[in-house]
Amino acid sequence: MRTTTLREIYYPESDGKPMAETPLHMLVMWTTIQTLIDWYADDPNVYVWGNMFLYYVKGDIKKCVSPDVFVAKVDDKHKYRPTFKTWEEKSKPRLVVEVTSKKTKKEDLDEKFVKYRDELKVPEYFLFDPTGDYLKKQRLRGYRLRNGEYVPIKAVDGRLPSKVLGLHLEAVGEELRLWNPVTKAYLPTPEEKLAQLDAARRRAESLHEREKVENEKLRREIEELKQQAKQKP
Repeated sequence: MRTTTLREIYYPESDGKPMAETPLHMLVMWTTIQTLIDWYADDPNVYVWGNMFLYYVKGDIKKCVSPDVFVAKVDDKHKYRPTFKTWEEKSKPRLVVEVTSKKTKKEDLDEKFVKYRDELKVPEYFLFDPTGDYLKKQRLRGYRLRNGEYVPIKAVDGRLPSKVLGLHLEAVGEELRLWNPVTKAYLPTPEEKLAQLDAARRRAESLHEREKVENEKLRREIEELKQQAKQKP
């Protein structure tokens, strides 16, 4: 009896296009990804990445999107993923951020907007235009899924709260910053965290040096007292 098998479908990992519109857009994207990775460092089930092909219908390579930044719940965030297939992960993004520009305006506001809302049903969708290329008055926009529709997220003290992250997003100059409403502080970017670690290292080295000086001073005082004790009749 002759049997046939379906040819395994190849899901491309790249389309050969640039990673981002400009170096600034790439920096915003990468900084946001790294900051969120650090935020979820202790949670093995939250996966943060971006600029990755995300397939959401098994067998249909056209059902694909590449979010600049996305956050998803998974079984194991550490496993190797050349692409993100929702049927394998049994999960879809909980949040997406697109670092947008005039060139990607139609895709981000039309095509991706519809895909995230209707097909992937992403609970929260944010768009950030770092240069004010076309989002001039409000360079950061956010939407939350409610009854199948994206409803604009209202700002709180100039920031857009994310229920998914437990953080607030804010446009600060050309940067997209993440604000912790509990600590009342921005999450440190990778560059800021390195600076903090370097400052802590220098403080520790300075403290160690002072302790060495103090210990040496104490040793000499003890030695002098011993010498004085020996000289007494």
